[in-house]
Amino acid sequence: MLEKVSKDKEAWKTILIFLVLVFSLTSPFHYAIVKLYPSRLYVGAIMWCPAIATIITLKITGRSISSLNWKWPNWKYIQWSYLVPALYATITYGLIWILGFGSLANEETVLAWAEEIGLIGIGTLSPPVAVVAGVLLLGSIGVIRAMATTLGEEIGWRGFFIYELRKVLSFTGVSIFSGLVWATWHWPLIVYYGNHIILELATFYIVIVSMSFMMTYYTFKSKSLWPAVIFHAVSNVYIQKILPGLTIKNEGTEHWLGEYGIMFAIVTCIFGIFFWRKAIKEKL
Repeated sequence: MLEKVSKDKEAWKTILIFLVLVFSLTSPFHYAIVKLYPSRLYVGAIMWCPAIATIITLKITGRSISSLNWKWPNWKYIQWSYLVPALYATITYGLIWILGFGSLANEETVLAWAEEIGLIGIGTLSPPVAVVAGVLLLGSIGVIRAMATTLGEEIGWRGFFIYELRKVLSFTGVSIFSGLVWATWHWPLIVYYGNHIILELATFYIVIVSMSFMMTYYTFKSKSLWPAVIFHAVSNVYIQKILPGLTIKNEGTEHWLGEYGIMFAIVTCIFGIFFWRKAIKEKL
């Protein structure tokens, strides 16, 4: 009993060190984004702060970075880590189009989107070709590029943090606690750049905690941090770059769209509940 108490205390101490480091390292970049020129360089730096915090925490606790789960997992986990976020993002925007909260892009919107992502320079494209080419390129090369920054986050959140939490919490506790911390870590950007702050904070917390259930599931099942890296990158690309560009916003329904939108919160919550029940059933 005393040994367990000692181990739990040590785990919580490690968790506290990590969190203090994450928020301390991130704060200057949050300040830079809010008060200085909002460069993408700051965003990239922020996303690598969890990895740096992990490395320092491991050094403090006398562990090696090689102790993290770097191995490449079974390919089925890689496949599902791509398909699940692509699916929930597509369902989200499919419902937005069907229910009239937004409209499927017309020719003008598609060509503007194609120009924004750099397709126009390769020649004259018809809207259908532009859509196919854009989705294929963003869904492959775009995801690989996004992984350069999501790797920094996931080394920290799923590669290290959730494994420390697992020492003292159940799967449910790990998913909720890590999700709440992960969402809170983003809050300065939402507060500063948000239009409907209370609503956007609420929907964002629901989205992030729901994603936490899914990503924790695949991390523990695969015993690897790579599914989370891919999952995170795919989710960002589809919900930030692909589907918004193919959607015309209808006046008065903006709060239903995007990664802070109500529809995305509803869909990811349903997915999160599914993975929570799946994990409980599998005694994960």
